[in-house]
Amino acid sequence: MAVIPGHAAQSQNADPYAALRIDKASPSGSYLAGRFASRQRDTGIAARYIARALENDPNNPLLIERAFTLEVSSGNITSAEKFAERVLKFNDQHRLSLLVLGLKSMRDGKAALARQYFQKSAYTPIGELSAALLTGWSYASENNLREALAELDKLKRNQAFENFRLFHAGLIADMVKNRNRAEVFYKSAYEKAGTSLRVVQAYGNFLERTGRGDQAVQIYELFLNSTQNNPLVRSALDALKAGKQAEPFIDTAAGGSAEALYSIAGALTDERSIDIALVYARLALSSHPEFSEGQTLLGEVYTQMKLHEQAIAAYDRIEADSPLRSSADIQTATNLNQLNRFDDAVKVLKSLIAREPENYNALLSLGNLYRLNEKWLDAADSYTQALARVDEPGAKNWSVYYFRGIAYERAGRWESAEPDFRKALRFQPEQASVLNYLGYSLIEKRINLTEAFEMVEKAVSLRPNDGYIVDSLGWGHYQLGRYEEAAKLLERAAGLRPEDAVINDHLGDALWRVGRKLEAKFQWQYALDSNPTDENAVKIRKKLRQGLPDPKPASAPTASGTEKPNKS
Repeated sequence: MAVIPGHAAQSQNADPYAALRIDKASPSGSYLAGRFASRQRDTGIAARYIARALENDPNNPLLIERAFTLEVSSGNITSAEKFAERVLKFNDQHRLSLLVLGLKSMRDGKAALARQYFQKSAYTPIGELSAALLTGWSYASENNLREALAELDKLKRNQAFENFRLFHAGLIADMVKNRNRAEVFYKSAYEKAGTSLRVVQAYGNFLERTGRGDQAVQIYELFLNSTQNNPLVRSALDALKAGKQAEPFIDTAAGGSAEALYSIAGALTDERSIDIALVYARLALSSHPEFSEGQTLLGEVYTQMKLHEQAIAAYDRIEADSPLRSSADIQTATNLNQLNRFDDAVKVLKSLIAREPENYNALLSLGNLYRLNEKWLDAADSYTQALARVDEPGAKNWSVYYFRGIAYERAGRWESAEPDFRKALRFQPEQASVLNYLGYSLIEKRINLTEAFEMVEKAVSLRPNDGYIVDSLGWGHYQLGRYEEAAKLLERAAGLRPEDAVINDHLGDALWRVGRKLEAKFQWQYALDSNPTDENAVKIRKKLRQGLPDPKPASAPTASGTEKPNKS
């Protein structure tokens, strides 16, 4: 299991919010604090503050509705169900409350009542989708395939829902053991969405259970060869080849309901919909608490929200024997690093590697972790170990050579870095990042200048709106004394990346060299106001006081008082 997050390391009886003294907050203070925590998406703290405000105003509709939403988002479903009943007393069309109580009715074995709640919630596009899928599964719980499929047919009115309809029709027919109908729907779903992980899993699982393991192998291998090495599909393929008998993909209506909610949540993970995705992920887990895929999605949602402690807690709940446990550990390490807990992140990955010495992704992730924290030689060593786990490195591994090249270059080992950059380019000759980094480095060292400028110019042509790459070309001209051309390119780079301290500093240097000294000082001041590193801030202040010394044509090019140029 992963390193236990700070808040979870307390005893189970400890209150993680005790230090906030929420019980001492005033009613108005509690409400304002709750609203602030909600805006910060810290639903746990927000729920506690709103509950405190409700103690003093228990019948306030606004507080009741807010408390309900926060309890759902926090995963406190039992409490949310009680609030849902209160919300419906003053708003009988509240869609999320209807959904929560419908799911409760499903769990209580009251399918007919559940359908009443679901149907009342179907007045928005997402409401229509969730209502149809969940109503279909309510009929499945009664072994009523005809009504379930009739309900799913309502989704035909919206072409965007067709993949949901076919997939869930196949799952329901499969669960009620109508294999002929299941095969028709699965096959249609696969033909329309063969790159969908869940469709591949379910259809392959069905083929296994109906004596067509050879066909299942084909679709598993096709998926793995065309996408990343997904642990769920890899696990299914390995089990099949080992002669293990497959269990049904979905064998209960509760599992089907969770799959429906999970499917919707997975389609809503853009920034505008992420809060809704969190709610649906929580509801999926309320229907099927041991749903590792749902727990993984919850972790991904929290990571996207930058709620790293909550993400770690979600990943930590994935069972040790789940195929997703290894990837959960990798994601846990990523979130720990975001919390500036580098040592803990390394510990998680090293523990995973000790458990799975051949895990390529774990070694690659450890290399990335070291690289992001400027542990250059440790990073290079991890990348080397990762590549050693690949029988024949190819185009899929270009980035490992690129990252190892960066690590070697930053460690001052150019003789090892250059071959890695060139190997990455052999695999992917159109990779602008590699062209830019290698080309700039050659310019900096005044090696193969014609080739070097061609590389950087090609990188700019491939990504003309990448301010960092345009900066590299401009800075290359600067270092060779081509100040007019440098100033033009660096002005463009600063327009593309106006917030970048390094680019603005570079532009200041170029403007000074072409005699635009007042503008140069403005750019240096702007760079100083753009959060440069402490070292660069000292150098920029010196330039603001003294300007630049006269250039020395015979000297080797330098970074002119700035940090390493942008080579991304």
